[in-house]
Amino acid sequence: MVQNLFMDIWALMAEMAPYLLLGFLLAGIMHEFIPRQVYANYLSRPNFRSVFLAALFGVPLPLCSCGVLPTAMGLRREGGSRGSTISFLIATPQTGVDSIIATYSLMGLPFAIIRPVVAFITALFGGTLINCFDAERKEDEVKETCSCCCKQEKSTSPVKKTVKERILGSISYGFGEMMADIGKWLIVGLIVAGMITTLVPDQWFAAFKDNSLLSILLVLAISVPMYVCATGSIPIAVALMAKGLTPGAALVLLMAGPACNVASLLVINKVLGRRTLLLYLTAIVSGAVLFAFGIDYLLPREWFLTDIVSRGACGVDEHMGWFSIASAIVLIALLVNALVHHHHDDCETAHCSSSKKEITP
Repeated sequence: MVQNLFMDIWALMAEMAPYLLLGFLLAGIMHEFIPRQVYANYLSRPNFRSVFLAALFGVPLPLCSCGVLPTAMGLRREGGSRGSTISFLIATPQTGVDSIIATYSLMGLPFAIIRPVVAFITALFGGTLINCFDAERKEDEVKETCSCCCKQEKSTSPVKKTVKERILGSISYGFGEMMADIGKWLIVGLIVAGMITTLVPDQWFAAFKDNSLLSILLVLAISVPMYVCATGSIPIAVALMAKGLTPGAALVLLMAGPACNVASLLVINKVLGRRTLLLYLTAIVSGAVLFAFGIDYLLPREWFLTDIVSRGACGVDEHMGWFSIASAIVLIALLVNALVHHHHDDCETAHCSSSKKEITP
């Protein structure tokens, strides 16, 4: 059983590795070559245009579920409207250039197309709700407190970089900071997916098999409190579909899981208020459920199941060529390097802070 669990996790890793490496590289390129001030400049007015642009910026932006919080709060401090901030908060964690590519690798083209489209439309809906029902409130001062796992970058004056420096910075960010931010959640997602595939009997999901309503309600119940990034949710969704849950239920996990974790809800409630939080949840849950039923009842089931079945529920060995295996080895090495350095930096920061406290009179 342990061997089967390891093989399932390894098969998923090998299947996703080439696409994940490409996604992390593109994430680094976007971070280095697109100035962050560009986002803030277009999101200040409480109108549909700012909501639309916030969703458009947010869909490809590669930020993890917690990393989007300080970024969104930074946009808010720089003048972003309440509606555009919520639109950005909805669109960004649900997708990203890295997770879109990874979705294609495991779940096929239909899911890779539908996922960002649903995120974009849901973000438009959420931002418009805020503009209609919450924009008249007095603008709150955005606090810097953030209970998420990612650190907010300090605002510094822009420094001109050469093309070579930006390329090196892209590699450093994509395979360093970005990989450290979502790496542990990706590993958690792979382990959970392997455990579902290997350890959970098919009979446990017999009542939910091909039952759209029960499948969606089950996944919604576990998605809202669960902390998982957009990329880490993919193997879990694949494992649940392999056990008989519907494609619509998998979409609910992909959308609600990254955007509705407890950390996000606590920060939004504290910074933007309870009414904004309720409208935020309404937009995400209603959007995910509505599109889930649309997938299950309006689109051919074969579009979404063909890739899952062909991989034998969790990736099959014959699909793993030398390139996939080599990519998986490189990915593992980069993940270990990023997580070790990230942990070392955190330890140094904590030691530095404690030292300052000790010498303070």
